[in-house]
Amino acid sequence: MTQLQAQAHHHRRPLIITVLRELTETLLLAVAIFVGVNLISARFRIDGDSMADSFRDGQYIIVNRISYRFNPPARGDVVVFVPPESSPATFWENLIGRPGQTDFIKRVVGVPGDSVEIDAGQIYLNGGQVLEPYLREPMLPTETQRWHLAAGQYLVLGDNRNFSKDSRAPHIGLVPMEQIVGKVWAVYFPIHDWRIVRPHSNQD
Repeated sequence: MTQLQAQAHHHRRPLIITVLRELTETLLLAVAIFVGVNLISARFRIDGDSMADSFRDGQYIIVNRISYRFNPPARGDVVVFVPPESSPATFWENLIGRPGQTDFIKRVVGVPGDSVEIDAGQIYLNGGQVLEPYLREPMLPTETQRWHLAAGQYLVLGDNRNFSKDSRAPHIGLVPMEQIVGKVWAVYFPIHDWRIVRPHSNQD
């Protein structure tokens, strides 16, 4: 190897090392962002019409995982929860991003301490009738149901009340706090459906 060739080879080595270092830093940053996003949020595809017309089949939503670490779910919040027959995601599943095919999306109607009654197609909360402007249609009369929610229990119902499997069904029932994945924050796809999801405070 001539002196000129040796010098060129010597200059290439630091350049390769620099490029490799930058690629490694970029990769580590991308992994950190990916992990961070999955720890604080989740993405789900809505499957079914139990929340129509508030949400449509095929829409994609973003769920805030950490919202309820600071404040508990409130009446009117839309939440994603794990049904009783399924197990909540593990830390590692959350880390890599869980598909959530078995998770449900519903609206919180009752919170701990509430007494809720469904009678003749109407909901009564702590003795007063609840107005629900988000319902797709009036709820069909069924047998009377009553609940008194203990600490950490939530009554959740679909907005498309007549076509929803929710807390009224014995195999779902009241949802414990540990089964709630998080609060629905936004619809992000299709693009023309993009919006921030806001709770209905008229239930308070």
